[in-house]
Amino acid sequence: MVQEFGVHAAGLTELLARSNTSRNSLYQHFPAGKGELVETATRIVSRLVQSHLGVMAEKLPGTPSVEQWLDELFAFWREPLESSGYRLGSFMMAAALDEPDPAVKSAAGQAFTDWTTRLADGLIAAGVERTAANPMAGLLLSAIEGAIVQSRALESSRPFDDAQTQLRVLLAHHLS
Repeated sequence: MVQEFGVHAAGLTELLARSNTSRNSLYQHFPAGKGELVETATRIVSRLVQSHLGVMAEKLPGTPSVEQWLDELFAFWREPLESSGYRLGSFMMAAALDEPDPAVKSAAGQAFTDWTTRLADGLIAAGVERTAANPMAGLLLSAIEGAIVQSRALESSRPFDDAQTQLRVLLAHHLS
């Protein structure tokens, strides 16, 4: 629901209905309410993405082509977006924009920091200079998050195609 509607519009009533969970059960596990639930979900999503990025970082040094590596990296976000008819956005972006709840926003910030570090490690292992690896990893993540937003607005995967085309050139330059 957070991916589809954002944190604020993801109401507890609909969440309980979709999950077939009682309000009592929710508050038993998350006594602080929706904020605690979203913060926990943010940390879980962060670990799932971190796992994907870890796999991709390990594959980069031996990848047969930058294009193939980018296809696989982007598919993690692109495929759910396309299969949802462009309704599902970025959970982490929604969490990062949750201004009223600093704990959720902080968890999202930590996720982006961890993801950037993990991708940078893979870039360094593949031969990218250490000074360029962290900014490049951040750019990769920013391009993915931006492609998600644009794809939702346009109901098209073209922003992913455009990002991949340009990032392929940049990565090929740094990996040569």
